[in-house]
Amino acid sequence: MQPRFNLTADPGAYRAMSELEKYVHQTSLEAPLIHIVKLYASIINHCAYCIDMHWKDLRALGETEQRLYGLPAWREAPYYTDRERAAFIWTEAVTVVTDGFISDEAYDAVKAHFSEKEIVELTMVLVAINGWNRLSVAARTTPGTYQPKKQ
Repeated sequence: MQPRFNLTADPGAYRAMSELEKYVHQTSLEAPLIHIVKLYASIINHCAYCIDMHWKDLRALGETEQRLYGLPAWREAPYYTDRERAAFIWTEAVTVVTDGFISDEAYDAVKAHFSEKEIVELTMVLVAINGWNRLSVAARTTPGTYQPKKQ
């Protein structure tokens, strides 16, 4: 597939998204959690570029292949924490808002494992990755070239 447009063609738009991304990585949330929910949202959104990116970022952070390839079936897999499971429920709810909107059950699940501030932070992580996913899918950003930063 050929790319449609370059995301940096409007420097102001790209800068705005980059500032949101900078905020996301300054939150109190753990880096592996940030990347695993970004990966899960990207899987839901079928964003090949972001799947490639966050898979590589998670591997660079020491994440296991088993937890990565098991992510789409997290409900059946025993190797995710209750906090991660709550984050995955919230990821689904915030990412697929047309599927019954964001239910009280989803909120109750995330509220049991995250403070109010962390819920805001997690929601902003999801706002950011859903924005990046939509931009990358629309632009047909070519996956495979991303290299994670050295830790």
